[in-house]
Amino acid sequence: MSALGAGCTISLQMPQRLQEENRLDIVIYEEDYLTRALLREWLSQAGYAVRVGVRGPRDAKLDRPADLVIVNVYMPKDAGAQWVRDIQAAHPDTPSIAISGQFRSGLCAGGATAQTLGVRQVIAKPLIRAELLEAVRGMIGAAD
Repeated sequence: MSALGAGCTISLQMPQRLQEENRLDIVIYEEDYLTRALLREWLSQAGYAVRVGVRGPRDAKLDRPADLVIVNVYMPKDAGAQWVRDIQAAHPDTPSIAISGQFRSGLCAGGATAQTLGVRQVIAKPLIRAELLEAVRGMIGAAD
């Protein structure tokens, strides 16, 4: 029982699936398990729903469109560029960030490399959490 004027507390538990459907959704394509786990942890802690694809566009759960795609580009000038095009074909109209150990630190985020790959932004590895989250927020906003 509650006392008059004291108010009450109501708890509501939603299934995990419903919670994720209301969050901004990011698909990650990264072949390295540790980097993939780190990205998933950082983005999940920031409030984003995260899906993972390992080898290519068909590996991600494409039951719904994503708000953002993050893709590792292992060879930016060769097969990596085709990899990005294949992923973009699976996610048309979805902004993307390319990450790579082949990118130089200090590379202009939206410069010529990003334009060549057809992504909105590039980020050099090793990744810095604050830099990644700033890029994500700049593209799709903060997770609620």
